[in-house]
Amino acid sequence: MKICFISAHTDDVEHSCGGSVAQFIRDGNEVYYAAFSIAEESVPKELPRDILLNEAKSATRILGVKPGNLFIYKYPVRKFPQFRQEILEDLIELRNKTNPDLVFLHSIYDTHQDHQVIATEGFRAFKNSTILGYELPANNITFEATAFIPLDKTSVKKKIEALDCYKSQKLRLKHLGRKPHNLECVTALLQVRGHQIGTAYAEAFHVVRWIIM
Repeated sequence: MKICFISAHTDDVEHSCGGSVAQFIRDGNEVYYAAFSIAEESVPKELPRDILLNEAKSATRILGVKPGNLFIYKYPVRKFPQFRQEILEDLIELRNKTNPDLVFLHSIYDTHQDHQVIATEGFRAFKNSTILGYELPANNITFEATAFIPLDKTSVKKKIEALDCYKSQKLRLKHLGRKPHNLECVTALLQVRGHQIGTAYAEAFHVVRWIIM
C-alpha cells in the first residue's frame, strides 16, 4: 500500500502513530510523512529556529521514512485557520504526488486549531482514500477508538527513539513551566490500547472513511 501520515507539526505523528509508521515500512509499504509547520515561532530563543526540521529528519530516519518521502512545510504555528485555502492546495498537491491508499490525519475530536484545519482540509483533499484519525490525548476531549494497529516490541522501540529526538520540545515545555512529555505515559497508552484487543501493544484510531477494495 501507499500510506501517508499527515500532521500539523513535527512530532505529532511520532506521538500518535510512530509505531505504525515503523511497522508499515518494515512490512514493505510505501510510506510518506508530511508536517505542515516546524513551529519556528515557538522554538526557545537559545536554539536555532529550524531545529525542529533537523529533529524531524532524525526522527523519521529512525522510523525508516525515505528522505524523498518526507514533506515539511513552514506554516506559522497556531495560525493555520488564516491559511486554510493554501493548506488545502498543498494537501491536494501532496495527494497528487503520493496517491495514497490510506491516510492518517489529526482526529476530528482534536481541539488544537492547527490540528483541526489539517483534519477538515485533509478530509476534503483525500476523498478517494481510506482515512483514519489518530489520537493525541492531551488535545482530545473524547476519542472513538474504532480501529487498532497491533505493534511489536521493535516498532514500540523505534517510536520511543524517534520521540526522544525532539530535545527542543523538552526545553520549550520546561520554559513554559510544564512537564515534558513522559515516554512512560506513551508506552502505557500503547499497553492500554493493546489490552483492548488482546495484544501487548497497539495504537488506536477512529475511522473517518473506510473504502473497501
